[in-house]
Amino acid sequence: MPVEGTWNLSISTPIGTMQAVGELRRHDGVLTGTAHGAGEEVPLHDVVLDGDRLTWKQAITKPLRLNLAFDVTVDDDTLQGTSKAGRLPASKVTGERQTTAEYQA
Repeated sequence: MPVEGTWNLSISTPIGTMQAVGELRRHDGVLTGTAHGAGEEVPLHDVVLDGDRLTWKQAITKPLRLNLAFDVTVDDDTLQGTSKAGRLPASKVTGERQTTAEYQA
């Protein structure tokens, strides 16, 4: 199942729900991506798709400087799972793939 595309993500953190947009692309057979949120754009690292399980890592500086590890399950145009920052409790992550109509709007 392809995961490439643009995803609207919602992350339920202890300080409130954060919205982000993740973009996944395949380049020379390797998954790469970027995330946009809180006024910054960051690259995704170690992006791995194993069956329907998608994992990646990213570093953010807003609202706090954190290294995040995402572990989600993809089901067609939706995903759900967790984001973990060090020893902090895991945060619930949900997402929906943007449709072509949304992308052009």
